[in-house]
Amino acid sequence: MMYDLLMRLPFACWVLLGATVQLKGLTHLSTPKSVDFVYLIHIAMRLSTITFMVLLAAAVILRTRPSGKASGLEPRISALAGTFLVYGITALPRCELFLSLEMISTLLTMIGCIGAIIALSQLGRSFSIMAESRQLVTTGPYRYVRHPLYQAEEIAMVGVFMQFASVWTALLLAVQIGFQLRRMYNEEAVLAAKFPEYADYSRTTARLIPRIY
Repeated sequence: MMYDLLMRLPFACWVLLGATVQLKGLTHLSTPKSVDFVYLIHIAMRLSTITFMVLLAAAVILRTRPSGKASGLEPRISALAGTFLVYGITALPRCELFLSLEMISTLLTMIGCIGAIIALSQLGRSFSIMAESRQLVTTGPYRYVRHPLYQAEEIAMVGVFMQFASVWTALLLAVQIGFQLRRMYNEEAVLAAKFPEYADYSRTTARLIPRIY
């Protein structure tokens, strides 16, 4: 039990560090002479990002022990790459955007973070990084797609990508999406093996986009 808890701490600390950086950026954000829509959206985006990160850390610390997990090295590599690889985008040079594109980028990031908050709140203590089974969640956004958390995260990351758009960041995002798709497959295999009702759920519920995929 103690070993399992200790294994959760590095990721939780990393997420809380990210939340602290976002909070610091928020407190140092200069207030314009007249508060406009662009400024309010930017504030909302940062607040939603901080909220998601805090919830993510709590979910990792409080999650229950898994009842099943994928075996082998590949599911672990896919899970870690799908989680962390995309953050390499922010290590590359930022590009200058027109105000309209800046707004779209900020809105996508905010929408993705809010969607992730909703999905994570529904997932609760069943959240995991690796392909593991705890409880089969089919309510809330999980009624419409099987992986709403990943869907929301990718929407947010597209918004972040726009801030750093280049051939290299596009390639990095594409590779990360590939790992995420593989990660979904691994998780579905674990859930199908643990929960007999998952077969019916997967037949009637889209993976990411209702009626499309």
